[in-house]
Amino acid sequence: MALELRPNCEFCDKDLPPDAAEARICTFECTFCADCVAKLHNVCPNCGGGFEKRPIRPVREWRPGLSTAKRPPSTKHVNLSYSKDEIAAFAEKVKGVPPAER
Repeated sequence: MALELRPNCEFCDKDLPPDAAEARICTFECTFCADCVAKLHNVCPNCGGGFEKRPIRPVREWRPGLSTAKRPPSTKHVNLSYSKDEIAAFAEKVKGVPPAER
């Protein structure tokens, strides 16, 4: 199963195309830009996990069926279900716990 490659930052709605070097994801594929991850203190506001750089899917089909042409990224924008105040309070509570211990 390939990553969904969501097209936007869930916090600021910035476009994050499949080749965006600044895209970050958590283990549930919640997607944010690097600037918002810094503002969130590396705390996913949805699950509490940390973020990693999102891999870039090859455009060229190096192996049969494995490319953005054959497995296109999502076009569905995803936005947060929490208010900015709720997110700030949650990040403040969790930020002191290393991601591997959350």
